[in-house]
Amino acid sequence: MSIQQNLNHIKETLPEHVTLVAVSKTKPISDLLEAYEAGQRIFGENKIQEMAEKHEQLPKDIQWHMIGHVQRNKVKYMAGFVSLIHGVENEKLLNEINKQAEKHNRVIDCLLQIKIAAEDSKFGMTAVEASQILHSQNFPELKHINIVGVMGMATFTENESQIKSEFNQLKTIFKSLKIEHPKPEQFNTISMGMSGDYPLAIACGSTMVRIGSSIFGVRNY
Repeated sequence: MSIQQNLNHIKETLPEHVTLVAVSKTKPISDLLEAYEAGQRIFGENKIQEMAEKHEQLPKDIQWHMIGHVQRNKVKYMAGFVSLIHGVENEKLLNEINKQAEKHNRVIDCLLQIKIAAEDSKFGMTAVEASQILHSQNFPELKHINIVGVMGMATFTENESQIKSEFNQLKTIFKSLKIEHPKPEQFNTISMGMSGDYPLAIACGSTMVRIGSSIFGVRNY
């Protein structure tokens, strides 16, 4: 099937309240344009440099989501245009995003990345660390970021009950952080679920899915 057919098929299966992020990392501009022409406006990249290069070449009504691990020294390269940063895993990174956003007179939406997977290779903070950020003395001073929800990645496994348990854990953490958030009305995004497990993620409460290979085909690294 073509990229357009893949997109249409996925969108037909998504409930109205779920946002689709088309994960376009490693894919050529022509593929992104095909998805754009099929109506897709939200694209996710996991390398800042690649995202910045694509932003230069593509229509300016695209919302760019940074879904990968973020190095603090590279935040400046995306601060002028990024729409949502999924992978905020500590307070130092949040402070840097705020600092760089201020230079561009912007407010950048961010998700707190929670570690729900059993694998050591996955990044993220604990529920306690996320709570500490919301209660820190410094938090009200961060005028150039909005914490709008959480993101999590399940363990890479065939064990569906383990994945379901991890997704449910993220939903529970989200609910408790929403109560603690100084502006709970802004806190409504749960970014979880990818090509292999997004229907399960939605059943467990996801409001945003990150889908790449099911749209663009298998990646060539």
